[in-house]
Amino acid sequence: MDNQNIINHLGENRADYENSVVPPIYQSSIFCFDSVDDLRQNLKRELEVPFYTRGVNPTVTTLRRKIAALEKTEDALIFGSGSGAIAAAVMNSVQAGDHVVCVQKPYSWTGKLLGNYLSKYKVEVSFIDGKSIDNFENAIQPNTKLFYLETPNSVTFELQDLRAVAELAKKKGIRTICDNSYSSPIYQNPSEYGIDIVCHSASKYIGGHSDVVAGILCASSEVVNSIFANEFMTIGSIISPNDAWLLLRGLRTLPMRIKQSHETTVKVIDWLSSHPKVEKINYPFLESFPQLELAKKQMRGCGGLFSMEINANSIEEIETFCNSLNHFLIACSWGGYESLLFPTCALFDSANYNQTALSWKLIRFYIGFEDHQIIIDDFSQAFNKI
Repeated sequence: MDNQNIINHLGENRADYENSVVPPIYQSSIFCFDSVDDLRQNLKRELEVPFYTRGVNPTVTTLRRKIAALEKTEDALIFGSGSGAIAAAVMNSVQAGDHVVCVQKPYSWTGKLLGNYLSKYKVEVSFIDGKSIDNFENAIQPNTKLFYLETPNSVTFELQDLRAVAELAKKKGIRTICDNSYSSPIYQNPSEYGIDIVCHSASKYIGGHSDVVAGILCASSEVVNSIFANEFMTIGSIISPNDAWLLLRGLRTLPMRIKQSHETTVKVIDWLSSHPKVEKINYPFLESFPQLELAKKQMRGCGGLFSMEINANSIEEIETFCNSLNHFLIACSWGGYESLLFPTCALFDSANYNQTALSWKLIRFYIGFEDHQIIIDDFSQAFNKI
């Protein structure tokens, strides 16, 4: 089934809700049964039958089916945040005394989960340069149970060879998790290369309107059932029916949105590449990107997220440049209609982030739906201020 058919029709049993074109929001916390035996039998299928919205809700189920099909996995779970989905996937994969191999510079809260929080349960973590498969193999210990990937990562965009890592992991009996938020299911499907669990911050491209926080976990039915029965139901990091409906709405235009963002970004980066005040651009489809061949092998596109270092003499100049941009909002995240920027220098006095090893010159940008010439002109006038 092609992506647009999945997005438009899969899981939408319109005859069950008065032939409404748009699925309703089932804003009910509980669901009743015809008899005690009906209740008893359906409790045996708690991942399939609505009983209590903390577990299964019809609006969320429609979203689950679409997301799983887009990611080419058997099933999916929807969480209240990307961090919630990642935490559930990781905690289901390890026990006290286990060892995890994680790529360098993962999403900040993933790094905190692995590097800080799980240490209280004696889970050890090795952070490696994931660009080389040899680094994964050399990091394996007798108690290694998980490889954690993020390809590309969302700041400097290093990639991992998904097929090579998955093959090594299966050979050694190690589970693999990949954060696929950067590419979305439209531009990359890690499961096709053998990755066990695919996670997303659905607040990005999937939601697409900067109005919902959510997370997604995609995997085999066996893995999803295990996570549902344990971490998902125990921790209760669920999404509301209303937010699930917002994600369904976001999915309708996902392919068009990410395509436009990608096409505009390519034009903007082409201009930036020759500007004298640009020192370095990080973007997987840039001709000078060190892993371009791998990027084009695994990914069908890039979307609108990139970062660059500019030729500045001080943090004050970085701030002047950022503050002078008229068509960018200073904010985190990406994937919406609006263009965004986030400068690394803002992290240096932050209690949660001041351990970063990133350059103070680095600024991450997301290109939204503005015309490329508007963005280029905005960059040009801001460069003239420094």
